Amino acid sequence: MLTLKLLREKPEFVIERLAVKHFDAKETVEKILKADEKRRACQREMDALLAEQKKRAAEIGAMMKSGQKEKAEEIKREVASLKERSGKLSDDMAASEKEMTDLMLLLPNIPCAQVPLGKNSDDNVVVKLVEPTNKLPENAKPHWELAKELDIIDFDLGVKITGAGFPVYKGKGAKIQRALISYFLESNIAAGYTEYQPPLVVNEASAYGTGQLPDKEGQMYHVTLDNFYMIPTAEVPVTNLYRDCILNKEDFPVKMTAYTQCFRREAGSYGKDVRGLNRLHQFDKVEIVQLSLPEKSYEALDGMIAHVETLVKGLELPYRILRLCGGDMSFTSAITYDFEVYSEAQKRWLEVSSVSNFESYQANRLKLRYRDDEGKTQLAHTLNGSSLALPRILAALLENNQDAEGHIHIPAALQPYTGFDII
Repeated sequence: MLTLKLLREKPEFVIERLAVKHFDAKETVEKILKADEKRRACQREMDALLAEQKKRAAEIGAMMKSGQKEKAEEIKREVASLKERSGKLSDDMAASEKEMTDLMLLLPNIPCAQVPLGKNSDDNVVVKLVEPTNKLPENAKPHWELAKELDIIDFDLGVKITGAGFPVYKGKGAKIQRALISYFLESNIAAGYTEYQPPLVVNEASAYGTGQLPDKEGQMYHVTLDNFYMIPTAEVPVTNLYRDCILNKEDFPVKMTAYTQCFRREAGSYGKDVRGLNRLHQFDKVEIVQLSLPEKSYEALDGMIAHVETLVKGLELPYRILRLCGGDMSFTSAITYDFEVYSEAQKRWLEVSSVSNFESYQANRLKLRYRDDEGKTQLAHTLNGSSLALPRILAALLENNQDAEGHIHIPAALQPYTGFDII
């Protein structure tokens, strides 16, 4: 959530920068400032009434002591009227505060100056490209055919048990999944991240804290009876570990990693590259999250990007890194870099990671603060990245490492975790 201070001091700046995300903020900002002024006016009048009540209370005491009971009773009635007015003002102030907060939750994060202009993914900027070097056999197949022939993933069985988008991994397919998770987690831990195993369902406060609500209700599975949400990413529970916390400067950076299953309804995505592992409703992902001092967060972002790159390199996959344009960014991000791996059999790029700096946007929602050198509380910065999302990584591994006989060769970095080098 953007800070009220920023909205008060630089409303035109907010409107201008949010236009980069193709978000028209003018009316919302004006309503927020109007509700804020009404709230502050109520507060000023309440303060004046409180001072008057204190003054009158002292007068009542003096009059009672001097025997002026009738005059004291008259002032008591005036004080009762003042209290009634204060109560009405308190209600009005609370209503204005709620209106202001509800509107502020609708404003996305401001994109930083490095974010390129653009409407959609076609306008993203390629900042690094490592092209494919291996040549596949002429009879190369997409991963869904390989998975069926090798009997390592059963998409039909997943449909039988649940529905489309819930595959069943079998035998060496399940082993590769577990190997990838271990490889990612062990690499993250070696890079200084502390491993967590968080819940897979979160409450409403947690979903609001990281910005999934009110922006992505339609994309999350909602457990209505308990008002819980199935997590779309480990970012949600892991970042919320520090909700309502005040840290010391010495505590930073806070580096966390977690493996979780993730759940996304993917509403509106039907027909858009949904074959095989390309788009699932339940999938495995390893996440990295950092809490940073504001002046260090872009240095932390560079470090996270470099770390994710080592993971992709270790799997010997062709990849590219994109800086997302304003029109393709998430609601909460100030800047995002996507990693995509190339699927030689499908002849297309597959997104496997997003690494983002949210600056203070999530921290303001989370009330995640730290004490500066003067002892004052300031908002921290939060960052997160996939390290990595498994389905498309597995798809690319199968497709890019197939030989003419239909066997799959396992990258050297993964073999200590699989125990085999070929399927």
